[in-house]
Amino acid sequence: MNRFFAIVEREMRKFFRSPVLMIMSLMLPLVQLFILGNAFGGKITGTRVAVVDHDHGPEAVKVKEAFDAIAVNIKTFTTVDYDDENLAREDVREGRIDAAVIIPAQFSRRVYANDAPRIGLVVDNTDQFVSSAIETEMQSLVDALNQPVIQDRVVKQIALEIVELYPYVQYMKYLLSGCIGLAMYISVMIGGGMLYIDDKARGVHEGYLVTPISKLEMVMGLNVAGALKAVLAGICITAIGSLMAGLGVIFHPEAIINLLLLIVGTSIAFNGMMFLMMVRVDDPLVPRAMFGVLNTLLYFPSGAIYPITAFPKWLRAIAVVDPFTYAIHGFQSILLRDGDFVSIQRDLLFLFAFGFGALFLATPLFKRTL
Repeated sequence: MNRFFAIVEREMRKFFRSPVLMIMSLMLPLVQLFILGNAFGGKITGTRVAVVDHDHGPEAVKVKEAFDAIAVNIKTFTTVDYDDENLAREDVREGRIDAAVIIPAQFSRRVYANDAPRIGLVVDNTDQFVSSAIETEMQSLVDALNQPVIQDRVVKQIALEIVELYPYVQYMKYLLSGCIGLAMYISVMIGGGMLYIDDKARGVHEGYLVTPISKLEMVMGLNVAGALKAVLAGICITAIGSLMAGLGVIFHPEAIINLLLLIVGTSIAFNGMMFLMMVRVDDPLVPRAMFGVLNTLLYFPSGAIYPITAFPKWLRAIAVVDPFTYAIHGFQSILLRDGDFVSIQRDLLFLFAFGFGALFLATPLFKRTL
């Protein structure tokens, strides 16, 4: 055990003697949380919509008044009056405005005659987020205009009542789980994979090999040290990120215990996976070249940024075996849904089994020879 702890101590001393390395391994997830958390997930505001009124009747005036109400209140879009329908369409096509509403001639007459009145909407759907926001507001506006002035005493239409179980979840809160996992991955990649290959290239491992240290002691020492670095990164990002996102769940004792279990399980899974991939690698450039590929392959299919249910089948297959997926789900269960141990036990089982299974496969591959 003394030889095992000596390896762990050496790796941790080396890590703490590089404060820049520690800061940089935490900087990217925090910057991502702050920038992406504020840039994405907010409501679309300030778009410009052209209005071409061929009718000029009382019902067209009501439509334009509803547009003005949207511009003043929720501010999804502001309107710009156009006289030429073709010019409005061309401006939408070229990106000078975001959409165009066409009120056809005889619109008011058709409304009074119940003769299928219609309003045209031309949108620039190259930007799905903006076009969807405008289409949603326009549909809500049309539904409101379709409501009769005098409501029927007996309800004849089906109504949908929505009950939201949780308060409004800002995107920064949703993104926090992914940032915690990303911080631990970066810590394992830099403090585990890259340093492991660098030490091998510099001859540090050859120094271990001339000592009585066994293969198992070397493997466990290197991996325990790598897991400890990831645990420290996970704790720091969980605490700092929760305060940035306004989540008070980290002050609940039960949640703290469950988060620690998830952090430990995630660190073991990531470190075991990284050690398995790097155990027979000798070139220091390989882990650096793999960093971006692994980040894209593991992080984005995990549901950290976009729900897994929207993925195609082949991408869902990657998510099933991706340790990021279970780490993200576990962190979201605790941080967003106030879940308990039962809600994360499946995630913990996979993370620990994946980590120890990877180490079990990597140990025979480790060469205890010069």
